[in-house]
Amino acid sequence: MIDTWIIWLILIILTVNTISALITVFHRPRNIVTTWAWILVLVLLPILGFLIYAFLGRGIAQEKIFNISKQEHYSLSQLKKMAIAAQKRPQNASRYDETHYADHIIRFFNETEEAPLTRHNEIKLYFDGQEKFKGMFEDIRQAKETVHVEYYAFIKSDIGDKFLDLLTQKAKEGLEVRILYDPWGSGGTKPKYFKRFQAAGGEVLPFITSKNVIAKTRLNYHLHRKIVVIDGTTGWIGGFNVGDQYVNTTEKFGYWRDTHSRIFGAATLLLQERFFRDWNASLDRNAEPLAFLEKYFPSDKFNSDANLPIQIISDGPDSREEILKDGFIDMIVSAKKSVWIQSPYLVPDDAMFTALTIAARSGVDVRIMIPCMPDHPFIYRATQYYANLLTTYGIKIYSYQKGFLHAKTSVFDGKICSVGSMNHDFRSYSLNFEANAFIYDAKVAHQIARSFENDMKDSLLLTPEIIKEQGMWLHFKQRFSRLLSPIL
Repeated sequence: MIDTWIIWLILIILTVNTISALITVFHRPRNIVTTWAWILVLVLLPILGFLIYAFLGRGIAQEKIFNISKQEHYSLSQLKKMAIAAQKRPQNASRYDETHYADHIIRFFNETEEAPLTRHNEIKLYFDGQEKFKGMFEDIRQAKETVHVEYYAFIKSDIGDKFLDLLTQKAKEGLEVRILYDPWGSGGTKPKYFKRFQAAGGEVLPFITSKNVIAKTRLNYHLHRKIVVIDGTTGWIGGFNVGDQYVNTTEKFGYWRDTHSRIFGAATLLLQERFFRDWNASLDRNAEPLAFLEKYFPSDKFNSDANLPIQIISDGPDSREEILKDGFIDMIVSAKKSVWIQSPYLVPDDAMFTALTIAARSGVDVRIMIPCMPDHPFIYRATQYYANLLTTYGIKIYSYQKGFLHAKTSVFDGKICSVGSMNHDFRSYSLNFEANAFIYDAKVAHQIARSFENDMKDSLLLTPEIIKEQGMWLHFKQRFSRLLSPIL
C-alpha cells in the first residue's frame, strides 16, 4: 500500500513538474532550439531544473537596461555636422575603399541599429596583449579631459593593478575617469578594489544586469563589450579583457592570441555614445545621468584627410533583433570568394549554421579557427561537435595549437572585416551585450587575413581521420554538450 502511494506521489510530482515546465518555457517567445533545451532541463531535473532556470532562463523585460535604447542619439547630430563640413572640401577616395561592395550591409546596420557609416578614421590593429596595453596606456597618459573604460573582465591582477594605478593617477590630475565593468566576468574583483581610485575622484559602476545577481536570481545578460574612449577622439575596441592571461604572464593557457583595434576618428563618437548609454542605464535610480554634451563628442578634432570607412555596431538583449548575428549571416551568404572567421566558441544556431553551409556548398572558401583547449568545458565540447559537423560540409576548421585563441575577427572576400567582442555562440547572439567594428577597407581586411594566415602556421587542420580518432566517449560528451548549448 505504501509502495503504491509512493508511486502515485512520484507520478503527481512528475506531472505537475512537466506541466509547470511547459507553462514556464512557453510563457514568452523563444527560438525553438532554446525552447527544447529548457524543456529538457526542466523535465529531466525536477525542482533542480527550476532553480537553474531561475538564474539562467528568465528575461529582463522589467530591467532598466531597456532605457539604453531610449537615450539621446547625440553622436548622429555630430556626424551630420562632419558630413556637411566634408561636402565643402574635396574628398580623398581610397582605392581600398569597399563601401560600394558592402552597400547592402551598411544600409542594414544603419536602418536597423541607427549606426551610420563614419569616415575620417584611422586605425591600428593589435594582435598581442603586451603591445595592446602598451599602446593603450600611452594614449591614457596623453589624455587631457576624459577616460571612459568599459570591460567585461577587469580582473584584480598585475596588469589590472597597473591599469588601475594609471587611471587613479589621471583622476588625481583632475580628469574625468570612469570605469564600467561586469562583476560576473571580473570574478574575484571586489568593489573595494576600486576604493583608492574612487578616493582620487574616479567613478566606477557595475553593469546593471550584474547588480544583486543572487537577489534577482539572474546570471545571464552580461556586459561583454571591451571599449575604452579617450578625450572623445580615440577609441579602443576588440577582444582583450583586463587580466594577466591576456598579456601572457600566466601559464594556464599558454600564448593568448587575441585582436584589438585603436581607432582615431569619427567612429569614436559612436563608441563614446555606447559608453554613455551603458553607464546611464547602470546608475542607481536617483543618480544624475551623464549629459550628452558637445564637449564629450568633439567633431572638429579629426584628420580631415583620413577616409577610412567604419561602422560601430552594438547589440544585446535590449534589442528585439539579433542585429550582429543577422549582419554576419547577410555577409556570409553574400560572399563570393571567401569567409574567414576566428572565434573561441563555435556554437552556431540553425540560421548561422545554414548560412555557413550554404556558403561552403556554393564554392566559397569558408575557414574557421577555434582554440585547441577549453576555458569553459561544456562550450568547448559543443564547439568540437560543430567543428566536426561543419567539416563534413567542406568547411576548413583550424585548431590553434600555440595557446588559447580568443580573437573575434572575420574577413569577407578580402574586402571587409570585423573586430570586436562577439563570439559565434548562442550567448553572444542573444544574451550578451556586444560591440563590433566593421571596416570597409581592403587594406585593413588584408591585415586581418594575413594574421589569420600566420595563425594557420600554428594550427591543425581538422580532418575526418582526426575526428574518427576522438573516440566514442568524447563524441558522447560533444553531443550531450550540444544539447545544452542554447542555455550555456
